[in-house]
Amino acid sequence: MLRSVTKCLLTNPVSVCRRTMSHSSLVGKTAIVTASTDGIGLAAAEALGQRGAHVVVSSRRQDNVDKAVSLLLSKNIQVTGTTCNVGKSEDREKLVQMTVEKCGGIDILVSNAAVNPFFGNIMDSTEEVWDKILGVNVKAAFLLTKLVVPHMEKRGGGSVVFVSSVAAYQPMQALGPYSVSKTALLGLTRALAPELAHSNIRVNCVAPGVIKTRFSSALWQNEDIVDEFKKQLAIKRIGEPAEIGGVIAFLCSDDASYITGETIMATGGMSCRL
Repeated sequence: MLRSVTKCLLTNPVSVCRRTMSHSSLVGKTAIVTASTDGIGLAAAEALGQRGAHVVVSSRRQDNVDKAVSLLLSKNIQVTGTTCNVGKSEDREKLVQMTVEKCGGIDILVSNAAVNPFFGNIMDSTEEVWDKILGVNVKAAFLLTKLVVPHMEKRGGGSVVFVSSVAAYQPMQALGPYSVSKTALLGLTRALAPELAHSNIRVNCVAPGVIKTRFSSALWQNEDIVDEFKKQLAIKRIGEPAEIGGVIAFLCSDDASYITGETIMATGGMSCRL
């Protein structure tokens, strides 16, 4: 068998290359990426757009949306932008409806939106803090998925990617409730994957390590914290948003057609487990 495979590669190099390119191509696909005007969300939108997808970016502020749309257009990416607070049901519905009206359907959802209004000892966190964090980071992620699934089914399938965190595996000091919400996304991924597989919809998750974004600036701008993190890393540096965007784009492509219910850890080699 190995001999026949080798012969095929030697005699059909062009067809192999074309097949590989088509697998990674997202031409004709429409992708919603939440919280996508900065950081990992913007990097994911760019990576998907570079592969041919029409990306729909959003955040709570119109000026941020305008900047992101302008940036992506300058890179010849098909993009539509709108404001959206994923914690509000009316905003989630508006986002989905607008996408279907302007793009004709939905193939990809990257659920990246998250909040963290609390920093301190977990025992000092309040009910309001938990409601806010779980409401946006977990419940809204599920409810938005529930909204897009019927539209993915109409297209014959789709891909959902939740953006979790290394904190899901190794809770960070002073970020207890946030860490718990990111652990919940691992469970949501595993719960949804078998149910949606019947509709040819794959559900996966990405758990980034410390990435150089505005959201995590309190961590990577502190040299003492960075030095402590580097001791745990095989790759001795802080990650870049584009390095997570590429992983997300892979999971949304046909190259990942046999992957569902999984979480890819992109942490620079940090050793973590539940």
